[in-house]
Amino acid sequence: MTVSHADSRTAITSHADVEQVLTPLAVAFLVDLHDRFDGRRRQLLDARAERQARFDGGERPDFLSETAAVRSGHWQVPEAPKALADRRVEITGPVERKMMINALNSGAKAFMADLEDASSPTWHNVITGQVNLRDAVRRTISISTEDGGGKEYRLADETATLLVRPRGWHLPERHFLIDGEPISASLFDFGLYVFHNGRESLSRGEGPYYYLPKLEGHLEARLWNDVMLASEDALGLDRGSIRATVLIETITAAFEMDEILYELRDHITGLNAGRWDYIFSVAKRFNQDPSFVLPDRSQVTMTTPFMRAYTELLVKTCHARGAHAIGGMSAFIPNSRKPEVTEAALAKVTEDKRREAGDGFDGTWVAHPGMVDAAKAQFDAVLGDAPNQLERQRPDVNVGAARLLTVEAPEGSITHAGLDTNISVGIRYLASWLSGVGAAGIDDLMEDAATAEISRAQVWQWVHHGRSLEDGTPVTAALVRSLLDAQLDRLAGSGGPMTDPALLAKARQVFEQVALADEFTAFLTLPAYDLLP
Repeated sequence: MTVSHADSRTAITSHADVEQVLTPLAVAFLVDLHDRFDGRRRQLLDARAERQARFDGGERPDFLSETAAVRSGHWQVPEAPKALADRRVEITGPVERKMMINALNSGAKAFMADLEDASSPTWHNVITGQVNLRDAVRRTISISTEDGGGKEYRLADETATLLVRPRGWHLPERHFLIDGEPISASLFDFGLYVFHNGRESLSRGEGPYYYLPKLEGHLEARLWNDVMLASEDALGLDRGSIRATVLIETITAAFEMDEILYELRDHITGLNAGRWDYIFSVAKRFNQDPSFVLPDRSQVTMTTPFMRAYTELLVKTCHARGAHAIGGMSAFIPNSRKPEVTEAALAKVTEDKRREAGDGFDGTWVAHPGMVDAAKAQFDAVLGDAPNQLERQRPDVNVGAARLLTVEAPEGSITHAGLDTNISVGIRYLASWLSGVGAAGIDDLMEDAATAEISRAQVWQWVHHGRSLEDGTPVTAALVRSLLDAQLDRLAGSGGPMTDPALLAKARQVFEQVALADEFTAFLTLPAYDLLP
């Protein structure tokens, strides 16, 4: 059911909490953002498609000649606000109430509340997520569980600094229509959070802080900067009150890091190495080129040459401009029933974070409270009492286009186990996402939309380019479908939560569409969104 507002331009799907979130003034604010910026957003999405066509024809990205003066210029970004000066460990997770409380209480320096890859955008999740964010800012967020004797979850005296990740420019919010068209999910998520919480968070010594996902280049950053300036003016906030960290998780953005910092210089605090989406972006952008076919996901690590080049360049670029460099996600999670799994996970997190701290990163990401201390220990060893290591300039790093585009993983291979894992993760994650859960613990890893994208992209690559497994078995659509049959049989007989035949059928439908279609689908969340309740 939809309800129309007085201006007759908007139609909004009803929900129990919609009136407290989508107040008349909030709706007017969103409509103004839409009117001012949605045309530019659509033009930028068209430019993405045009660039993809050129990549399909063999063109490759390079550092932009027209912005050479930006890269060679002597300029700095603003100093980070006090609440974001020390970001040595950040935890991420969805905007589910209990998870938010646990994350804010985890001992991490910051918590990124994720409306994007870790959240399934059901209307319930979207609206209650904004309620939860409002309550977190005001420190009134709490929950009482009926199981376990009615345990109470509340915020501790000291909590992580809250940041919010809105959905990417390409995603719609079909439950909020303006003139019959869905509003941009980016403008919707961003706008509601700053409208309801911008002034309140500033009064508490923090501010409206964001992570910006999926940017393809500096013109998309310029759009975000203009949205922030307009929002500050409309809400009476001082210029620069809104602060953002950009995830460098696309191959094209890696060539424009200086430019992205420059375009957002009114509001930027740093860049983040979004490793999983970055791997997916390489597979997606160069899907027609057999030289970019990746081996098993487990073999594409942060020491793989093209990944190492991109992260080292990120640290060097950020520190040259006075911006924070935040390391990538460790998806490992503890297993209370298997101590040996937890021990192995802690060892892997320790190794990963030791490398990042040693490379000059100022902080890093984890996906579970149980991994915070292990990550923090590695940054404490390097930082000591200092909040960051911005002074570490990395003059030793020299990364050109060739290094960023050389993707071979040493001794990489495609295995039966790798193919089966991709299919298993893809199906189970999609089933979770379609049931309304966007962050799913699968085989002792916290999987989100980014890792599901890698899984299906690799299957598409291997089928499309006629690759074979180690034993010579060709990876064909028929083989994938037979493994899908086996996977669904295992799930149906597992007795676990993902056994509903209708749900599994939807998950399989989406997976086949994005893994076996003749043409590469840009994002699996687009066709999956149409199947959400």
